[in-house]
Amino acid sequence: MGKYLNSMVPFEMWKQIVGTRFFVDKTLLLEEVLNTVETDGQRFLCITRPRRFGKSVMANMVGAFLGKASDSENIFCELAISENAKYKKDLNQHNVIFIDFSRVPRDCSSYAQYMNRIQDGINQDLKEAYPEVRIDVSGTVWDNLLEVFEKTKETFVFVIDEWDAVFHMPFITGDRRQEYLAFLRNLLKDQAYVKLAYMTGVLPITKYSSGSELNMFVEYDMTVMERFSSYFGFTEEEVNQLFGVYLNTTKTPKITKEDLRIWYDGYHTASGERLYNPRSVVCALSNNQLANYWTSSGPYDEIFFYVRNNIEDIRDDLVLMIAGGGIEAEIQNYAAVSMELNTKDEIYSAMVIYGLLTYADGAVYIPNKELMDKFRELLMNKESMGYVYRLANESKRMLAATLCGDTDTMAEILEFAHNTESPVLSYNSEIELSAVVNLVYLAARDKYRIEREDKAGKGYVDFIFYPEHKASDALILELKVDGTPEDAIQQIKDKNYALGFKGKLGEKQLYTGRILAVGISYSKTTKKHSCKIEVL
Repeated sequence: MGKYLNSMVPFEMWKQIVGTRFFVDKTLLLEEVLNTVETDGQRFLCITRPRRFGKSVMANMVGAFLGKASDSENIFCELAISENAKYKKDLNQHNVIFIDFSRVPRDCSSYAQYMNRIQDGINQDLKEAYPEVRIDVSGTVWDNLLEVFEKTKETFVFVIDEWDAVFHMPFITGDRRQEYLAFLRNLLKDQAYVKLAYMTGVLPITKYSSGSELNMFVEYDMTVMERFSSYFGFTEEEVNQLFGVYLNTTKTPKITKEDLRIWYDGYHTASGERLYNPRSVVCALSNNQLANYWTSSGPYDEIFFYVRNNIEDIRDDLVLMIAGGGIEAEIQNYAAVSMELNTKDEIYSAMVIYGLLTYADGAVYIPNKELMDKFRELLMNKESMGYVYRLANESKRMLAATLCGDTDTMAEILEFAHNTESPVLSYNSEIELSAVVNLVYLAARDKYRIEREDKAGKGYVDFIFYPEHKASDALILELKVDGTPEDAIQQIKDKNYALGFKGKLGEKQLYTGRILAVGISYSKTTKKHSCKIEVL
């Protein structure tokens, strides 16, 4: 067994995952992959997804199932793939060359050093595995593989993980990128020894270069291609199963199923299916604590990297997205590889590919609270965001004024918002007013789960603030354009919007703090805001 050829690593990594408490069986991916080869004749598959969406787990699974390195029947016989009558036909029957391009040799400072380690390693593996074949250990990998094929007729399965990791390494220049693409082309394209090439990454292959180096691959991304969608990320059904395991194995569960939806759901496949971030769900259930697990390694500056070239066009959109709305966009997969992201479509395309936004029905959205927190940090910490930054920071004062009943300060802050130059603050309807109110309460998202147009009582309330701490005050906001705050308060009472805070009949009240009814009105004629607060 070698370092690359029939390595034990994929099997050992996969075995560790299978034995965990929150394992999700996605082995039917193997059935679909093998069908693409046997039925469709398609040998080159590239699956691209945002980071931490299970790409490496699936790559290890493919290697563990197909590879000769270890007998893995004792694992797969208990999983869904075993129900396929032909599954043993391919189980541990193939020579697998597994390459993880994110692995870098010690003190690596050059492309040559990086690639020589891989080529030399595969050549050495071939020499040891095929002593009867003349292997030139200093030659090219493809020549040696072809020599093996001609002498033995044996073919190879290539499992390539993190194919695009090269492009994030500091020693990779433009010329070296082309050399790398040429390496993959020479290794895989039009080579009789390739049985299957299964490749994963974040960046798309499409339009990566002007040539045709990798045009033999069919690329399956999350926004356009429906096939393989359910195997990357967790579906609603899978999260329900995991949550059941969590309840049965956790001494004092602190997380609800609704918490998981709010924090980690919201991604969309090309077929319209909603997906949860798998890493975050598993970490939250394992730790019995909600947190920013996926985004913890990438602060708000990561988001700013994408928007920094077009802040004036982007910032109004961010306000609307934070308010829960979508922004129409034309997603262009190739934009993710550009160093200069200038147009809104380019920026949003890159953010979708990297998982910072989700895309559905022609529009981009902030998918969940985990990402919403990062966008909130961006607006509150980057002065270059202009008026949005100023209003976001006023939101701390707005929340404090609301909780202490200071309606004059509330009106003052809303007036300040009205006097800004942004078209999003035009107040032609309650939609625009809602966007403004959402922005001036931005700081509240640190302490509240804010829902807009939420079902409550006998209707849908404009805004409802669910406190993270059950003893804190809850807020119900109703907005009126050319109305009065008294009208808004009366609607809150008539529609019994506070019912959601009080729990079901006979049950203990969910929230023990005050429930504040907040009425906000705006007059198109006088351009004035009025506010009123009552304790329900």
